[in-house]
Amino acid sequence: MTSHTSTLSQLKKLTTVVADTGDFERMQEYQPQDATTNPSLILKAAQQANYQNLVNQVKAAHPGMSPVDLVDYILVAFGLEILQIVPGRVSTEVDARLSFDANATIAKAKHLIALYESHGIERKRVLIKLAGTWEGIQAAKVLEAEGIHCNMTLLFSLVQAAACGAVKAQLISPFVGRITDWYKAKLGTSWSDANNGGANDPGVTSVKRIFHYYKHFGISTEIMGASFRNTSQILELSGCDLLTISPELLGELQAVQLSVDQKLHSVNAANALTSENITQLKLDESSFRLQLNNDAMATEKLAEGIRNFCIDTEKLEALLA
Repeated sequence: MTSHTSTLSQLKKLTTVVADTGDFERMQEYQPQDATTNPSLILKAAQQANYQNLVNQVKAAHPGMSPVDLVDYILVAFGLEILQIVPGRVSTEVDARLSFDANATIAKAKHLIALYESHGIERKRVLIKLAGTWEGIQAAKVLEAEGIHCNMTLLFSLVQAAACGAVKAQLISPFVGRITDWYKAKLGTSWSDANNGGANDPGVTSVKRIFHYYKHFGISTEIMGASFRNTSQILELSGCDLLTISPELLGELQAVQLSVDQKLHSVNAANALTSENITQLKLDESSFRLQLNNDAMATEKLAEGIRNFCIDTEKLEALLA
């Protein structure tokens, strides 16, 4: 297999490819530009035998520190290793338990950035991941104004994306696979891959809608599709600013030689919005909350995502205790 014709190599010409993992040893072979982590991915990596030394070093360097405080040092320790592999940025997530507290989120983000800077890492190489709640988005507004760049995550709807764009967040991570999961569960036996997969995949169409909205209204926030279940979803979003992909799916893309067509074009934005009847959204707090509330999928998936990250953060704390 010649690497220059692999599907992954072709995709990299159209979209910035990012590795979605805490397992930095595995990401090297795919040469991603950036990398993303989250509490679940770091928990998974921290439990692996090959990362015990790293975990033990952090614990030894901070004797007597509570597991709650140690988590930040673990997140940054993995981030520092990742930054030796990727030429670009690493995304590190703020404690999900702060998702509804803007001030605490801001304080935590500044603490994480200070830890990176104490190791000589410039803040432009770090994206702080915040949940796409109203409070998370308001925190991003403050942080971006201070040069701390944010990756808005757990993003399932156009209203969340529009609000993130309005505060000039650096990047959003709209989740593809989790949206698809919701519709699959909802439709049950009525779901068919022929009708609901490919270009019609609800997770894919959600990101396309956001892409067209951003490009049409001149929003500079980067769009990074995330949470993929299969390579079809990834290839349907070729041309998106960035895509963050698990090592398993990066491996699948590298192993095949399917030709990759650019599916997302900013020049199509105006027509796409007209055909979908989308206008600029009203984004004060009450309209944001109402629009999000009225989207059952986004409401349920946002709540579930925060809950699961809280659980995995607590598991990580237990592991460190």
